[in-house]
Amino acid sequence: MFKKVLVANRGEIAIRIIRACKELGLATVSIFTEQDANALHITKADQAILVTPGPIAGYLDYDQIIKVAKWSGADAIHPGYGFISENWRFAQACEEAGIAFIGPTSTAIRAMGNKIRARETMTVAGVPLVPGSPVIQTEDEAARWAEDIGYPVMIKAKAGGGGKGMRLAATLEELRHNLTIARAEAKKAFADEAVYLEKFITHPKHIELQVMADKYGNVIHLGERDCSIQRRHQKLIEIAPSLVLTPEKREAMGEIAKKAARQIDYHTVGTVEFLVDQDLNYYFLEMNTRIQVEHTITEIITGIDIVKEQIKLAAGERLCCAQEDVRFWGHAIQCRINAEDPRNNFFPSPGKITKYLSPGGVGIRLDGCIFGGYEIPPYFDPLLSKLCAWGNTWEEAVDRMSRALNEYIIRGVKTTIPLYKKLVKDAEFRSGRYTTEYMEKKIQELTYEDVKEPFDIYYVAAAALFFEMNYFYTEMK
Repeated sequence: MFKKVLVANRGEIAIRIIRACKELGLATVSIFTEQDANALHITKADQAILVTPGPIAGYLDYDQIIKVAKWSGADAIHPGYGFISENWRFAQACEEAGIAFIGPTSTAIRAMGNKIRARETMTVAGVPLVPGSPVIQTEDEAARWAEDIGYPVMIKAKAGGGGKGMRLAATLEELRHNLTIARAEAKKAFADEAVYLEKFITHPKHIELQVMADKYGNVIHLGERDCSIQRRHQKLIEIAPSLVLTPEKREAMGEIAKKAARQIDYHTVGTVEFLVDQDLNYYFLEMNTRIQVEHTITEIITGIDIVKEQIKLAAGERLCCAQEDVRFWGHAIQCRINAEDPRNNFFPSPGKITKYLSPGGVGIRLDGCIFGGYEIPPYFDPLLSKLCAWGNTWEEAVDRMSRALNEYIIRGVKTTIPLYKKLVKDAEFRSGRYTTEYMEKKIQELTYEDVKEPFDIYYVAAAALFFEMNYFYTEMK
Protein backbone atom coordinates (compact mmCIF):
# COMPACT_ATOMS: atom_id res chain seq x y z
CA MET A 1 0.00 0.00 0.00
CA PHE A 2 1.06 3.58 -0.57
CA LYS A 3 2.39 5.86 2.15
CA LYS A 4 1.33 9.27 0.86
CA VAL A 5 -1.14 10.33 -1.83
CA LEU A 6 -1.14 13.67 -3.63
CA VAL A 7 -4.64 14.72 -4.66
CA ALA A 8 -4.34 16.54 -7.98
CA ASN A 9 -7.74 18.21 -7.82
CA ARG A 10 -9.93 20.58 -5.83
CA GLY A 11 -13.45 20.93 -4.45
CA GLU A 12 -15.69 18.12 -3.30
CA ILE A 13 -13.84 15.34 -5.14
CA ALA A 14 -10.55 16.31 -3.48
CA ILE A 15 -12.25 16.09 -0.08
CA ARG A 16 -13.84 12.76 -1.03
CA ILE A 17 -10.45 11.28 -1.96
CA ILE A 18 -8.77 12.65 1.18
CA ARG A 19 -11.44 11.02 3.35
CA ALA A 20 -10.90 7.66 1.64
CA CYS A 21 -7.13 7.97 2.16
CA LYS A 22 -7.59 8.76 5.86
CA GLU A 23 -9.71 5.63 6.32
CA LEU A 24 -6.90 3.63 4.72
CA GLY A 25 -4.33 5.24 7.01
CA LEU A 26 -2.61 7.14 4.19
CA ALA A 27 -1.07 10.61 4.48
CA THR A 28 -2.37 13.17 1.98
CA VAL A 29 -1.14 16.23 0.11
CA SER A 30 -3.49 18.72 -1.53
CA ILE A 31 -2.61 21.35 -4.10
CA PHE A 32 -4.22 24.72 -4.64
CA THR A 33 -3.84 27.86 -6.72
CA GLU A 34 -3.91 31.37 -5.30
CA GLN A 35 -7.58 31.80 -6.19
CA ASP A 36 -8.37 28.70 -4.08
CA ALA A 37 -6.57 29.93 -0.97
CA ASN A 38 -9.76 29.72 1.15
CA ALA A 39 -10.92 26.37 -0.27
CA LEU A 40 -12.05 23.68 2.13
CA HIS A 41 -9.99 20.86 0.59
CA ILE A 42 -6.81 22.60 1.77
CA THR A 43 -7.79 22.14 5.41
CA LYS A 44 -8.64 18.44 5.04
CA ALA A 45 -5.24 17.19 3.84
CA ASP A 46 -2.16 16.67 6.00
CA GLN A 47 -0.24 19.04 3.77
CA ALA A 48 -1.25 21.73 1.26
CA ILE A 49 1.05 23.14 -1.41
CA LEU A 50 0.51 26.18 -3.63
CA VAL A 51 0.91 25.58 -7.37
CA THR A 52 1.21 28.26 -10.02
CA PRO A 53 0.03 29.91 -12.11
CA GLY A 54 -3.61 30.39 -11.24
CA PRO A 55 -6.47 30.05 -11.35
CA ILE A 56 -6.76 26.86 -13.44
CA ALA A 57 -3.36 26.36 -15.06
CA GLY A 58 -1.82 25.08 -11.83
CA TYR A 59 -4.26 22.16 -11.81
CA LEU A 60 -3.32 21.33 -15.42
CA ASP A 61 0.48 21.54 -15.21
CA TYR A 62 1.28 17.87 -14.67
CA ASP A 63 5.06 18.40 -14.77
CA GLN A 64 4.73 20.76 -11.80
CA ILE A 65 2.34 18.39 -10.04
CA ILE A 66 4.79 15.50 -10.35
CA LYS A 67 7.60 17.71 -8.99
CA VAL A 68 5.41 18.64 -6.04
CA ALA A 69 4.62 14.95 -5.44
CA LYS A 70 8.31 14.07 -5.38
CA TRP A 71 9.18 17.02 -3.15
CA SER A 72 6.43 16.15 -0.67
CA GLY A 73 7.32 12.47 -0.59
CA ALA A 74 4.07 11.28 -2.19
CA ASP A 75 4.35 7.88 -3.86
CA ALA A 76 0.93 8.06 -5.57
CA ILE A 77 -1.26 10.67 -7.28
CA HIS A 78 -5.05 10.59 -7.47
CA PRO A 79 -6.38 12.85 -10.28
CA GLY A 80 -10.09 12.82 -9.32
CA TYR A 81 -12.29 13.82 -12.25
CA GLY A 82 -11.93 16.69 -14.71
CA PHE A 83 -8.70 18.66 -15.19
CA ILE A 84 -6.02 16.09 -16.20
CA SER A 85 -7.73 12.94 -14.92
CA GLU A 86 -8.07 11.57 -18.46
CA ASN A 87 -4.82 12.94 -19.85
CA TRP A 88 -2.79 9.92 -20.97
CA ARG A 89 0.40 11.99 -21.06
CA PHE A 90 -0.01 12.76 -17.35
CA ALA A 91 -0.49 9.07 -16.55
CA GLN A 92 2.56 8.23 -18.66
CA ALA A 93 4.64 10.92 -16.91
CA CYS A 94 3.67 9.40 -13.55
CA GLU A 95 4.70 5.96 -14.78
CA GLU A 96 8.06 7.30 -15.97
CA ALA A 97 8.62 9.14 -12.67
CA GLY A 98 7.98 6.01 -10.63
CA ILE A 99 4.85 7.47 -9.02
CA ALA A 100 1.68 5.40 -8.97
CA PHE A 101 -1.19 6.90 -10.96
CA ILE A 102 -4.45 5.99 -9.21
CA GLY A 103 -6.33 5.18 -12.36
CA PRO A 104 -5.83 3.21 -15.57
CA THR A 105 -2.64 2.89 -17.58
CA SER A 106 -1.74 5.62 -20.04
CA THR A 107 -2.41 3.10 -22.83
CA ALA A 108 -5.99 2.50 -21.66
CA ILE A 109 -6.69 6.22 -21.25
CA ARG A 110 -5.34 6.90 -24.71
CA ALA A 111 -7.43 4.10 -26.22
CA MET A 112 -10.67 5.48 -24.77
CA GLY A 113 -9.81 9.20 -24.88
CA ASN A 114 -9.77 9.23 -28.66
CA LYS A 115 -13.45 8.66 -29.42
CA ILE A 116 -12.79 7.36 -32.92
CA ARG A 117 -10.23 4.86 -31.65
CA ALA A 118 -12.62 3.93 -28.82
CA ARG A 119 -15.35 3.08 -31.34
CA GLU A 120 -12.90 0.95 -33.31
CA THR A 121 -11.81 -0.86 -30.14
CA MET A 122 -15.38 -1.52 -29.08
CA THR A 123 -16.21 -2.84 -32.55
CA VAL A 124 -13.47 -5.45 -32.14
CA ALA A 125 -14.92 -6.32 -28.72
CA GLY A 126 -18.37 -6.81 -30.22
CA VAL A 127 -19.93 -3.91 -28.31
CA PRO A 128 -23.00 -2.43 -30.10
CA LEU A 129 -22.31 1.04 -31.51
CA VAL A 130 -24.36 4.00 -32.67
CA PRO A 131 -23.78 4.39 -36.45
CA GLY A 132 -21.08 6.99 -37.01
CA SER A 133 -18.34 8.41 -39.21
CA PRO A 134 -14.55 8.72 -39.13
CA VAL A 135 -12.99 12.13 -38.40
CA ILE A 136 -14.59 14.75 -40.64
CA GLN A 137 -12.19 16.76 -42.79
CA THR A 138 -14.51 18.99 -44.84
CA GLU A 139 -18.10 20.22 -44.87
CA ASP A 140 -18.81 18.23 -48.01
CA GLU A 141 -17.52 15.07 -46.37
CA ALA A 142 -19.72 15.77 -43.35
CA ALA A 143 -22.71 16.20 -45.66
CA ARG A 144 -22.07 12.85 -47.35
CA TRP A 145 -21.73 11.00 -44.05
CA ALA A 146 -24.82 12.67 -42.59
CA GLU A 147 -26.83 11.62 -45.60
CA ASP A 148 -25.55 8.05 -45.25
CA ILE A 149 -26.17 7.86 -41.48
CA GLY A 150 -29.49 9.68 -41.65
CA TYR A 151 -30.53 12.91 -39.92
CA PRO A 152 -30.55 13.97 -37.19
CA VAL A 153 -26.83 13.57 -36.42
CA MET A 154 -24.67 14.61 -33.49
CA ILE A 155 -21.36 16.35 -34.14
CA LYS A 156 -18.92 15.17 -31.47
CA ALA A 157 -15.35 16.04 -30.46
CA LYS A 158 -12.87 13.26 -31.11
CA ALA A 159 -10.71 14.07 -28.08
CA GLY A 160 -13.19 14.36 -25.21
CA GLY A 161 -16.69 14.37 -23.78
CA GLY A 162 -18.67 16.15 -21.08
CA GLY A 163 -20.78 17.99 -23.64
CA LYS A 164 -17.85 19.98 -25.06
CA GLY A 165 -17.67 20.13 -28.85
CA MET A 166 -21.12 18.59 -29.27
CA ARG A 167 -23.79 19.99 -31.57
CA LEU A 168 -27.02 18.53 -32.95
CA ALA A 169 -27.84 18.91 -36.63
CA ALA A 170 -31.24 18.02 -38.09
CA THR A 171 -30.64 19.50 -41.54
CA LEU A 172 -27.77 20.16 -43.93
CA GLU A 173 -27.88 23.87 -43.07
CA GLU A 174 -27.59 23.13 -39.34
CA LEU A 175 -24.77 20.69 -40.05
CA ARG A 176 -22.69 23.27 -41.90
CA HIS A 177 -23.35 25.94 -39.27
CA ASN A 178 -22.75 23.77 -36.20
CA LEU A 179 -19.66 22.06 -37.59
CA THR A 180 -17.66 25.27 -37.21
CA ILE A 181 -18.98 25.87 -33.68
CA ALA A 182 -18.26 22.30 -32.56
CA ARG A 183 -14.70 22.44 -33.90
CA ALA A 184 -14.03 25.71 -32.09
CA GLU A 185 -15.37 24.30 -28.81
CA ALA A 186 -13.35 21.10 -29.21
CA LYS A 187 -10.15 23.04 -29.85
CA LYS A 188 -10.71 25.23 -26.80
CA ALA A 189 -11.56 22.32 -24.50
CA PHE A 190 -9.17 19.63 -25.74
CA ALA A 191 -6.62 21.45 -27.93
CA ASP A 192 -7.90 19.27 -30.79
CA GLU A 193 -10.55 20.49 -33.22
CA ALA A 194 -11.21 17.09 -34.82
CA VAL A 195 -14.87 16.00 -34.82
CA TYR A 196 -16.93 13.12 -36.12
CA LEU A 197 -20.62 12.34 -36.62
CA GLU A 198 -22.94 9.93 -34.84
CA LYS A 199 -26.55 9.05 -35.48
CA PHE A 200 -28.73 10.91 -32.99
CA ILE A 201 -30.91 8.42 -31.14
CA THR A 202 -34.29 10.05 -30.51
CA HIS A 203 -35.89 9.84 -27.06
CA PRO A 204 -32.95 7.93 -25.49
CA LYS A 205 -31.96 7.27 -21.95
CA HIS A 206 -28.35 7.84 -20.88
CA ILE A 207 -27.41 4.79 -18.80
CA GLU A 208 -23.92 3.97 -17.57
CA LEU A 209 -22.43 0.84 -16.00
CA GLN A 210 -19.87 1.08 -13.20
CA VAL A 211 -16.99 -1.38 -13.63
CA MET A 212 -14.04 -2.35 -11.44
CA ALA A 213 -11.07 -4.45 -12.50
CA ASP A 214 -7.83 -5.59 -10.90
CA LYS A 215 -4.41 -6.42 -12.35
CA TYR A 216 -5.12 -10.16 -12.28
CA GLY A 217 -7.82 -10.26 -14.95
CA ASN A 218 -10.84 -10.02 -12.64
CA VAL A 219 -13.62 -7.63 -13.72
CA ILE A 220 -16.98 -6.92 -12.11
CA HIS A 221 -19.77 -4.40 -12.64
CA LEU A 222 -21.68 -2.60 -9.88
CA GLY A 223 -24.91 -2.03 -11.75
CA GLU A 224 -26.16 0.96 -13.65
CA ARG A 225 -26.97 4.62 -13.15
CA ASP A 226 -29.58 6.53 -15.12
CA CYS A 227 -28.08 9.93 -15.99
CA SER A 228 -30.78 11.15 -18.36
CA ILE A 229 -31.64 14.39 -16.50
CA GLN A 230 -29.23 16.76 -18.27
CA ARG A 231 -28.93 20.24 -19.64
CA ARG A 232 -26.59 20.90 -22.58
CA HIS A 233 -25.26 17.35 -22.19
CA GLN A 234 -24.23 18.07 -18.59
CA LYS A 235 -25.75 15.76 -15.98
CA LEU A 236 -27.91 17.25 -13.23
CA ILE A 237 -29.62 14.33 -11.50
CA GLU A 238 -28.66 10.64 -11.47
CA ILE A 239 -30.49 7.64 -10.06
CA ALA A 240 -29.53 4.04 -9.31
CA PRO A 241 -30.75 1.60 -10.34
CA SER A 242 -32.63 2.49 -13.52
CA LEU A 243 -36.41 2.12 -13.28
CA VAL A 244 -36.74 0.76 -16.83
CA LEU A 245 -34.07 -1.93 -17.15
CA THR A 246 -35.12 -5.52 -16.57
CA PRO A 247 -32.76 -7.79 -14.57
CA GLU A 248 -31.95 -9.61 -17.81
CA LYS A 249 -31.09 -6.37 -19.63
CA ARG A 250 -28.98 -5.19 -16.67
CA GLU A 251 -27.00 -8.43 -16.74
CA ALA A 252 -26.52 -8.25 -20.52
CA MET A 253 -25.29 -4.65 -20.39
CA GLY A 254 -23.08 -5.48 -17.42
CA GLU A 255 -21.41 -8.29 -19.34
CA ILE A 256 -20.84 -5.99 -22.32
CA ALA A 257 -19.29 -3.36 -20.01
CA LYS A 258 -16.95 -5.98 -18.54
CA LYS A 259 -16.03 -7.13 -22.03
CA ALA A 260 -15.17 -3.55 -22.98
CA ALA A 261 -12.88 -3.26 -19.93
CA ARG A 262 -11.11 -6.53 -20.75
CA GLN A 263 -10.58 -5.43 -24.34
CA ILE A 264 -8.22 -2.63 -23.21
CA ASP A 265 -6.67 -4.55 -20.28
CA TYR A 266 -8.35 -2.21 -17.82
CA HIS A 267 -7.51 -2.44 -14.12
CA THR A 268 -9.12 0.26 -12.02
CA VAL A 269 -12.62 1.75 -11.72
CA GLY A 270 -14.37 3.21 -14.74
CA THR A 271 -17.71 3.73 -16.42
CA VAL A 272 -19.05 2.41 -19.70
CA GLU A 273 -21.80 4.69 -20.99
CA PHE A 274 -24.70 3.73 -23.26
CA LEU A 275 -27.61 5.31 -25.04
CA VAL A 276 -30.73 3.17 -24.58
CA ASP A 277 -33.72 3.57 -26.87
CA GLN A 278 -37.40 3.03 -26.06
CA ASP A 279 -37.16 -0.67 -26.98
CA LEU A 280 -34.20 -1.07 -24.59
CA ASN A 281 -31.71 -1.48 -27.41
CA TYR A 282 -28.39 -0.14 -26.14
CA TYR A 283 -25.45 1.46 -27.93
CA PHE A 284 -21.94 2.24 -26.68
CA LEU A 285 -21.44 5.96 -26.11
CA GLU A 286 -18.05 6.28 -24.44
CA MET A 287 -15.92 4.98 -21.60
CA ASN A 288 -14.86 7.30 -18.80
CA THR A 289 -11.49 6.18 -17.47
CA ARG A 290 -11.81 7.90 -14.09
CA ILE A 291 -14.01 8.20 -11.04
CA GLN A 292 -17.39 9.70 -11.92
CA VAL A 293 -19.14 12.56 -10.12
CA GLU A 294 -22.12 10.26 -9.55
CA HIS A 295 -20.20 7.29 -8.10
CA THR A 296 -21.85 8.10 -4.77
CA ILE A 297 -25.24 6.55 -5.55
CA THR A 298 -23.63 3.28 -6.61
CA GLU A 299 -21.78 3.26 -3.29
CA ILE A 300 -25.08 3.80 -1.49
CA ILE A 301 -26.94 0.89 -3.09
CA THR A 302 -24.00 -1.58 -3.06
CA GLY A 303 -22.22 -0.66 0.17
CA ILE A 304 -18.88 -0.62 -1.69
CA ASP A 305 -16.54 2.35 -1.22
CA ILE A 306 -15.49 2.85 -4.83
CA VAL A 307 -12.75 5.40 -4.13
CA LYS A 308 -11.10 3.21 -1.50
CA GLU A 309 -11.27 0.26 -3.88
CA GLN A 310 -9.73 2.40 -6.62
CA ILE A 311 -6.77 3.18 -4.36
CA LYS A 312 -6.36 -0.47 -3.38
CA LEU A 313 -6.48 -1.61 -7.01
CA ALA A 314 -3.76 0.90 -7.91
CA ALA A 315 -1.65 -0.55 -5.09
CA GLY A 316 -1.95 -4.00 -6.67
CA GLU A 317 -4.65 -5.53 -4.48
CA ARG A 318 -7.30 -7.88 -5.83
CA LEU A 319 -10.96 -7.00 -6.26
CA CYS A 320 -12.93 -6.79 -3.06
CA CYS A 321 -15.53 -9.28 -4.25
CA ALA A 322 -16.73 -11.48 -7.10
CA GLN A 323 -19.64 -10.61 -9.36
CA GLU A 324 -21.98 -12.98 -7.54
CA ASP A 325 -21.26 -11.16 -4.27
CA VAL A 326 -22.50 -7.79 -5.56
CA ARG A 327 -25.93 -6.93 -4.13
CA PHE A 328 -28.22 -3.96 -4.66
CA TRP A 329 -30.28 -2.45 -1.85
CA GLY A 330 -33.06 0.04 -2.49
CA HIS A 331 -32.85 3.16 -4.63
CA ALA A 332 -30.66 6.26 -4.57
CA ILE A 333 -30.82 9.71 -6.18
CA GLN A 334 -28.12 12.35 -6.54
CA CYS A 335 -28.78 16.04 -7.20
CA ARG A 336 -25.84 18.14 -8.31
CA ILE A 337 -26.08 21.41 -6.40
CA ASN A 338 -24.58 23.94 -8.80
CA ALA A 339 -24.00 27.66 -8.41
CA GLU A 340 -26.15 28.44 -11.44
CA ASP A 341 -29.36 30.31 -12.17
CA PRO A 342 -31.79 27.86 -13.85
CA ARG A 343 -34.12 30.74 -14.74
CA ASN A 344 -31.31 32.43 -16.66
CA ASN A 345 -30.24 29.52 -18.89
CA PHE A 346 -28.18 28.06 -16.02
CA PHE A 347 -25.83 31.05 -16.05
CA PRO A 348 -23.02 30.65 -13.45
CA SER A 349 -23.56 32.41 -10.13
CA PRO A 350 -20.25 32.93 -8.32
CA GLY A 351 -20.13 35.05 -5.19
CA LYS A 352 -20.18 34.89 -1.41
CA ILE A 353 -22.35 32.41 0.48
CA THR A 354 -24.02 34.53 3.13
CA LYS A 355 -25.94 31.75 4.85
CA TYR A 356 -25.48 27.98 4.79
CA LEU A 357 -27.52 25.22 6.44
CA SER A 358 -27.05 21.62 5.32
CA PRO A 359 -29.69 18.86 5.35
CA GLY A 360 -29.41 15.57 7.21
CA GLY A 361 -31.40 12.69 8.62
CA VAL A 362 -31.96 9.07 7.70
CA GLY A 363 -30.92 8.14 4.17
CA ILE A 364 -29.22 11.45 3.33
CA ARG A 365 -25.62 11.86 2.18
CA LEU A 366 -23.93 15.17 1.37
CA ASP A 367 -20.55 15.53 -0.35
CA GLY A 368 -19.57 19.17 -0.60
CA CYS A 369 -16.86 21.81 -0.41
CA ILE A 370 -18.64 24.93 0.81
CA PHE A 371 -19.52 26.74 4.03
CA GLY A 372 -21.07 29.98 5.24
CA GLY A 373 -18.85 32.89 4.18
CA TYR A 374 -17.18 30.93 1.37
CA GLU A 375 -16.48 32.97 -1.74
CA ILE A 376 -17.29 30.87 -4.81
CA PRO A 377 -14.65 31.65 -7.46
CA PRO A 378 -15.82 32.31 -11.02
CA TYR A 379 -13.07 30.22 -12.62
CA PHE A 380 -14.12 26.65 -11.90
CA ASP A 381 -16.95 24.19 -12.50
CA PRO A 382 -20.07 25.46 -10.65
CA LEU A 383 -20.57 22.20 -8.69
CA LEU A 384 -20.87 23.04 -4.98
CA SER A 385 -22.07 19.77 -3.50
CA LYS A 386 -23.77 16.47 -4.26
CA LEU A 387 -26.94 15.73 -2.31
CA CYS A 388 -27.91 12.06 -2.25
CA ALA A 389 -30.99 10.32 -0.85
CA TRP A 390 -31.59 6.61 -0.33
CA GLY A 391 -34.81 4.72 0.24
CA ASN A 392 -36.01 1.13 0.43
CA THR A 393 -38.32 2.02 -2.47
CA TRP A 394 -38.06 4.57 -5.26
CA GLU A 395 -40.94 6.54 -3.77
CA GLU A 396 -39.21 6.72 -0.38
CA ALA A 397 -35.97 7.89 -1.99
CA VAL A 398 -37.75 10.67 -3.89
CA ASP A 399 -39.67 11.77 -0.82
CA ARG A 400 -36.47 11.91 1.22
CA MET A 401 -34.78 13.94 -1.48
CA SER A 402 -37.71 16.36 -1.50
CA ARG A 403 -37.47 16.75 2.26
CA ALA A 404 -33.68 17.24 2.14
CA LEU A 405 -33.94 19.87 -0.60
CA ASN A 406 -36.39 21.83 1.53
CA GLU A 407 -33.89 21.72 4.41
CA TYR A 408 -30.94 22.82 2.29
CA ILE A 409 -30.27 26.57 2.49
CA ILE A 410 -27.58 28.33 0.46
CA ARG A 411 -27.89 32.12 0.33
CA GLY A 412 -25.97 34.83 -1.48
CA VAL A 413 -25.81 33.01 -4.82
CA LYS A 414 -28.28 31.35 -7.16
CA THR A 415 -28.33 27.54 -7.08
CA THR A 416 -30.18 24.65 -8.70
CA ILE A 417 -31.96 23.77 -5.44
CA PRO A 418 -35.27 25.56 -6.24
CA LEU A 419 -35.43 23.84 -9.63
CA TYR A 420 -34.91 20.41 -8.05
CA LYS A 421 -37.65 21.08 -5.50
CA LYS A 422 -40.10 21.38 -8.39
CA LEU A 423 -38.58 18.58 -10.42
CA VAL A 424 -38.83 15.86 -7.76
CA LYS A 425 -42.57 16.48 -7.56
CA ASP A 426 -43.10 16.14 -11.31
CA ALA A 427 -45.08 13.07 -12.34
CA GLU A 428 -42.91 12.28 -15.36
CA PHE A 429 -39.75 12.34 -13.26
CA ARG A 430 -41.31 10.17 -10.58
CA SER A 431 -42.34 7.67 -13.25
CA GLY A 432 -38.67 7.10 -14.10
CA ARG A 433 -39.46 7.00 -17.83
CA TYR A 434 -38.01 10.39 -18.69
CA THR A 435 -35.36 10.70 -21.43
CA THR A 436 -32.40 13.00 -22.11
CA GLU A 437 -34.90 15.45 -23.61
CA TYR A 438 -36.67 15.92 -20.27
CA MET A 439 -35.07 19.23 -19.24
CA GLU A 440 -35.47 20.85 -22.64
CA LYS A 441 -39.13 19.88 -22.66
CA LYS A 442 -39.92 20.63 -19.02
CA ILE A 443 -37.84 23.66 -18.10
CA GLN A 444 -40.69 26.10 -18.76
CA GLU A 445 -43.05 24.06 -16.58
CA LEU A 446 -40.59 23.87 -13.69
CA THR A 447 -40.82 27.59 -12.96
CA TYR A 448 -40.55 28.87 -9.42
CA GLU A 449 -40.38 32.05 -7.40
CA ASP A 450 -37.73 32.83 -4.81
CA VAL A 451 -39.37 31.81 -1.55
CA LYS A 452 -38.69 33.63 1.69
CA GLU A 453 -37.29 31.22 4.23
CA PRO A 454 -38.42 31.31 7.87
CA PHE A 455 -35.17 33.04 8.78
CA ASP A 456 -35.88 35.89 6.39
CA ILE A 457 -39.42 36.21 7.68
CA TYR A 458 -38.11 36.31 11.23
CA TYR A 459 -35.70 39.14 10.47
CA VAL A 460 -38.34 41.10 8.54
CA ALA A 461 -40.78 40.73 11.44
CA ALA A 462 -38.08 41.73 13.93
CA ALA A 463 -37.19 44.79 11.87
CA ALA A 464 -40.87 45.79 11.60
CA LEU A 465 -41.29 45.42 15.36
CA PHE A 466 -38.18 47.50 15.97
CA PHE A 467 -39.43 50.38 13.79
CA GLU A 468 -42.90 50.20 15.33
CA MET A 469 -41.48 50.38 18.85
CA ASN A 470 -39.12 53.18 17.83
CA TYR A 471 -42.08 55.11 16.35
CA PHE A 472 -44.13 54.54 19.50
CA TYR A 473 -41.23 55.70 21.70
CA THR A 474 -40.76 58.85 19.55
CA GLU A 475 -44.49 59.68 19.79
CA MET A 476 -44.48 59.21 23.54
CA LYS A 477 -41.66 61.71 23.86
